[in-house]
Amino acid sequence: MSQADFSPEEREAVYRAIEARRDVRHFRPDAVPSDVLRRILGAAHHAPSVGFMQPWNFILVASEDVRRRVRDTFEQQNRGQLQQIAAPERKELYRTLKLEGILEAPLNVAVTCDRRRDAPFVLGRGPWPEADLFSTCLAVQNLWLAARAEGVGVGWVTILDRQATAEVLGLPPGVELVAYLCVGYPVEFRPRPLLEEVGWKARLPLGPLVYRDQWGVPSPLFGEEMP
Repeated sequence: MSQADFSPEEREAVYRAIEARRDVRHFRPDAVPSDVLRRILGAAHHAPSVGFMQPWNFILVASEDVRRRVRDTFEQQNRGQLQQIAAPERKELYRTLKLEGILEAPLNVAVTCDRRRDAPFVLGRGPWPEADLFSTCLAVQNLWLAARAEGVGVGWVTILDRQATAEVLGLPPGVELVAYLCVGYPVEFRPRPLLEEVGWKARLPLGPLVYRDQWGVPSPLFGEEMP
């Protein structure tokens, strides 16, 4: 086996991390050790990026004052989201969901995209200007999977006022907030995604999502569906 190959055990570990990853909302207060955090951020930094521009930065948010101000924007947005749900049963289920761990987690990580990096010319970005944002999302995914392998939980909070949060974080013009993450050791890694457990939504079968050559043309790869 060459160094380019993965052993069956290594390959299985990659798939296990992917399948066992969860969006964590309940955290223990234990701090993530610096060496573990460095490894997780190192994995994020090894994500692919358009033109190798590596547009990401990571703001490690430990200040309780900063986190409280960010959480205030969550509370405001969350009330607005609740009002958009018409069905009473769905609305009540939404009320029961814990959708952030901003104050409970020992650390928050804001992942940003510096769209000015390597300007004015970034190889490959011209025809697809959002590719730097997509690249930053790949860094988030790397971070999340590495954290899971380390036994560290991550929760992505999207119910935020992005502009207000950017102001709290002091982001300069040209730098966009891509992800606000709660990071820490979880109370538990749930066997299934929470929204699936509580009946908000089930995982879609893969087969009907895979097309051949053009949109809507079924692919025979998985047959009609795949669990």
